[in-house]
Amino acid sequence: MTMTLTCILLSTLLGVGGQMLLKHGMSIMGAQSISASGIASVALRISTSPWVILGLAVYATGTFFWLVALSRVELSFAYPFASLSYVLILGASWMFLGEAVTLLRLAGVLAICIGVLIVSIS
Repeated sequence: MTMTLTCILLSTLLGVGGQMLLKHGMSIMGAQSISASGIASVALRISTSPWVILGLAVYATGTFFWLVALSRVELSFAYPFASLSYVLILGASWMFLGEAVTLLRLAGVLAICIGVLIVSIS
């Protein structure tokens, strides 16, 4: 079970890291608009951004560990742990991106943590 939980934790951490890199890459590019005539240029900008490429690679590595975990436990057990990414994203977004953390968001994260705890002891 320790290997499974390690894989789930690695998957979650790498997923959060990947999302942070993706956000950084897209923030550097600024807001993107999609139109019928401009979709190719937007896709090209996104697909050639080093930060986006790195973010996708980190995220894909997390997916590898997630698949290993899924081979070992039931999905209904593993999936609630993936919700921990909400907690980590909230903290990382606050620390690294300067995003606001409201009391309502904190209450939501607390509810997620309680749910994960209940599932983990089942």
